[in-house]
Amino acid sequence: MEGTAFITPMKLWNIGEGLNETQNAATVNTEASLFKDVFKNAIDQVKETSADVEHKQYLLATGQLDDAHTLPIAEAKAGLTLDVLITLRNKTLEAYNELIKMNI
Repeated sequence: MEGTAFITPMKLWNIGEGLNETQNAATVNTEASLFKDVFKNAIDQVKETSADVEHKQYLLATGQLDDAHTLPIAEAKAGLTLDVLITLRNKTLEAYNELIKMNI
């Protein structure tokens, strides 16, 4: 079993078993908070990397940037974080549209 130390067993999903409405509401609020935190973190990353790019562009324009390779690296990071945010948005909209199509 030495090679399987990284595998963790799955927990049982007790969906809706023995929960009353207040526990369901608390679970929904926790999940909504987690979902909100993921988006907030992604948006903060985009803002942070964009500010870093702007700062490095300023330093390059004023001749204060010692190593010119940091600007393209920062631009690539900013592009990746923006792509991740756009993908999250698109997947969220797809999931929402699928939920809207469901019959209850």
